[in-house]
Amino acid sequence: MTIPRVRLSHLDNLWFQVSGTLCNIACKHCFNNSGPNVRTFGFLTVEQVRREIEAAARMGVKEMFFTGGEPFLHPQLVEMLKLSLEHAPTTVLTNGMLINDRTADRLAEFERAARYSLEIRISLDGYTEAMNDAIRGMGVFRQALAATARLSQRGLLPLVTIVRTWSEAEELETLAGFTRTLTAAGYARPRIKVLPALPLGRELERSPELAEDAAFLTDEMLNGFDRDLLMCSNSRIVTDRGVWVCPLLVEKPDARLGDSLENAVPEYMLSHHACVSCYHYGTICSNPSADGRIEGKAENATATALSG
Repeated sequence: MTIPRVRLSHLDNLWFQVSGTLCNIACKHCFNNSGPNVRTFGFLTVEQVRREIEAAARMGVKEMFFTGGEPFLHPQLVEMLKLSLEHAPTTVLTNGMLINDRTADRLAEFERAARYSLEIRISLDGYTEAMNDAIRGMGVFRQALAATARLSQRGLLPLVTIVRTWSEAEELETLAGFTRTLTAAGYARPRIKVLPALPLGRELERSPELAEDAAFLTDEMLNGFDRDLLMCSNSRIVTDRGVWVCPLLVEKPDARLGDSLENAVPEYMLSHHACVSCYHYGTICSNPSADGRIEGKAENATATALSG
């Protein structure tokens, strides 16, 4: 079996692990083990972000993402977003719990004034309080829904991301449930992105069968395959410990490519089980196309069922 190597052909997406692995909750499926008092990675400084944004702009970056941990724990996140929005469309991935009315007002103000668009992605993993909070923690459901409503009322139309924790037979019923819940919460036209469960972090404790079922990519599998669908061909992530190949592999020491974008090794060997997720699902961390409200496995059938 030959493990493939993939080069960075163009920098479409640059990620910032802005708050490291510090988070206000500890989700049972978190792929990088983030949580309260988890400091495997630390906070980025404004100067670090500025330097890498400028380098990325020279490389023709098309979109930038801020993640963690929980990005809104960083006291200078807003300043970083302003820098990013000068150069490219920008997305923040959040659990929504820290988005109060004042924060929502500021985000809407930035979005209106910015040259590029600001996208807020809010995580939700159940369409009832019991389903969601069993995975994400007590009280999270209500706060996430409240943040979704606040943003939508201000015209920001947040993208709700959901990790698939249900069977294929439950697909249509589950996504219809999410749509009903979001609509009832005040989000008139909900946008939903479905993510696969990943064989990484706490998800391996919650679903150990993922490790047993996982496979590795081979050169043969990529014959005739569009490698632009793999994150490693078009994305990088900046952390306080350097540049990693992609957001999924920040806990893998061999995935560190250098101290900065400008000195990062451009090629990477796809030697982890999680690499197969990109092969099956495409660039799962990027934003969906603008022409659909639901993205994920069976997205066309689901979108048709929910819009009919």
